[in-house]
Amino acid sequence: MAIHPAFGDIAHLGHVELLTPQFDKSLCFFTEIIGLHIAGRDERSAYLRAWGDYERFTLQLTRSARAGLGHVAFRARSGPVLEELVRGIEQAGTQGEWREKSFGQGRAFRFPSPDGHPVEIYYETEKFKAEGDQVPGYKNLPQRYSPHGIAPKRLDHLNLLAQDIRACRQFFHEKLGLRVTEQIIFDGDQEMGAWLAATNKSYDIAFTKDKSAAHGRFHHLTYMMESREDVLRAADILTEAGVAIETGPHKHSIGQTFFLYFYEPGGNRIEIGSGGYLIFDPDWTPVVWSREERAQGQAWGLATVPTFHTYGTPNEEEA
Repeated sequence: MAIHPAFGDIAHLGHVELLTPQFDKSLCFFTEIIGLHIAGRDERSAYLRAWGDYERFTLQLTRSARAGLGHVAFRARSGPVLEELVRGIEQAGTQGEWREKSFGQGRAFRFPSPDGHPVEIYYETEKFKAEGDQVPGYKNLPQRYSPHGIAPKRLDHLNLLAQDIRACRQFFHEKLGLRVTEQIIFDGDQEMGAWLAATNKSYDIAFTKDKSAAHGRFHHLTYMMESREDVLRAADILTEAGVAIETGPHKHSIGQTFFLYFYEPGGNRIEIGSGGYLIFDPDWTPVVWSREERAQGQAWGLATVPTFHTYGTPNEEEA
């Protein structure tokens, strides 16, 4: 009997592992300029979190010969749901493997997306416990807001490049239960982009068409701020640090977030955003954008630079 996961079986985006060939510079960038907090380290990786993240970490930064995605991890709703999701994935013919307990989490099942991105699902997790001067005055926050650098509040979403958008959309919707919120479909039913949500946010993961011939590439990772003014402040901090801004601040039409894109020293694209919409309608119908509508660009702001539509990590030659 086929297994059909429900919306909510995946609780949320848990963490992302980014590979960097400039580990020391990347770590300094994420701690000193972005303002993430170090939760732990081992011989290959550093584990980082934003001040509003409830889990022990949301970014794993790993030494590597090239940039790109190490893996993306989603937390399941419960232990039994995790087991059921894995049965459905294997039943669909996708081969994966169980990995034993690692930093900040229990055992996890890792498998490839239809385009080859390493994906992981887990349930058991270590929740962050603030100590000393990081204990918050508000009992319903995981950590005191003690800003340093850009100081984003939480991990929000990531965007992955893929050759077959339809296959990725169907897998994450049909095998993991994520809700399809928005799509780009060109003439001839050609799917060019898909945005999916595990929560009531506009999306937690997106897949957009890779214009190279490569598979499994990374487009960007996003940390979220509380307001547009915080994003503008982030632009000032980046400028003062001599970091080139790729594009923004502008407003997306898809997702309606206010955004700013730049690169960390290892070559991976990072976004700082704010806003977006929430979905409360249980009968939500995906919003579909045509070629003509997407040709109009962002909601407002300057035209998006060409690199935004072509650059991914690892770069095409490495991939």
